Amino acid sequence: MVFEAMTPLERMAAYNKGAVIDRLPCVPIVGNTAARVIGVKVSEFQGNGKLIAKAQIAAYRRFRYDVIRIFTDLYGQAEAMGAKVYYPADETAYLDVPAISNIADIRSLQPADPYKDGNLPQHLEAMKLTLEAVGKEVPVTGAITGPFTNAAFLIGTENLVRLVGRNPQAVHDLCQLSLETALRYAKAIVDIGCTPSLTDAMSSGTIISPKQFQEFSYPYIKRLIHYIHSRGKTVTLHICGKTDKLWDLMVDAGADSISIDNVANLLEAKVKVGHRVRLMGNIAPSEVMLQGTPHDVRVAVNQCVQQAYDSPKGYIVASGCSLPTETPFVNIDAMMDAVRKIGDPS
Repeated sequence: MVFEAMTPLERMAAYNKGAVIDRLPCVPIVGNTAARVIGVKVSEFQGNGKLIAKAQIAAYRRFRYDVIRIFTDLYGQAEAMGAKVYYPADETAYLDVPAISNIADIRSLQPADPYKDGNLPQHLEAMKLTLEAVGKEVPVTGAITGPFTNAAFLIGTENLVRLVGRNPQAVHDLCQLSLETALRYAKAIVDIGCTPSLTDAMSSGTIISPKQFQEFSYPYIKRLIHYIHSRGKTVTLHICGKTDKLWDLMVDAGADSISIDNVANLLEAKVKVGHRVRLMGNIAPSEVMLQGTPHDVRVAVNQCVQQAYDSPKGYIVASGCSLPTETPFVNIDAMMDAVRKIGDPS
């Protein structure tokens, strides 16, 4: 096991106060790669909170990164509301059939109960067990899918994008239902003692315009973040793809930290919103972490640190999105070793 002068909780607390730290916080966003750490198939996580916890605890102890994120896929909330999710034998799940195919069926949808519906109870169990095992040394977060993205999984992404122009009220209805599920799930996560972490992949500037984001995504994210803040927790918000025209809105919604995808420019983010929010990112999950060499990883870490270490509200070295399942362990090691070698660059 690697010896470090600080635990992740100690490191983050010192960093928040502007005190001396041994190194920058670092978060290779480990999702289903954790299955490889304990030698199980990804599909074995389905309905098995104990196994998810075992894998995530083992991955943290193996790599010693700074945040554990309980996550397997984005579809848990939609599945709990009636969507059908396909679980391949040994890869990340994907949406098979949306909960509804016709807007007339919206009235049949109900917000999910995170203690009863779908796999949400298993993820809550994983959070609880992980927190009990290592929560005194590392932050444990639970992934929540943003309302607009969850709405896309309820009716299908193509249908939702069409409805944005043809029937905006239906989109709002789906987002409201999704928000209610997200609020219930957030409450359950906080009640355990964990911190919600938000991902709103379909709110990307690659999919909808900034104007559409402001109408259909922003109000629901803001209400969700407001609730989480009311429970005394901070919020990291990740939106995939191109988000440069959304950064100010993401901050306005209340995010304490924004996770920058690798297709966005980290230096530009520092200049534009670094004085308002902590930045996190943005090493390429596929091109560098999955397909690159340890040398490539070290180069990418150094480039990101050079660009953002002096961001006024702080910077966390991280992958631009969740790591692919088959990410080589040597590359995750290289990421962690690189930040240890850099230390405190301030």
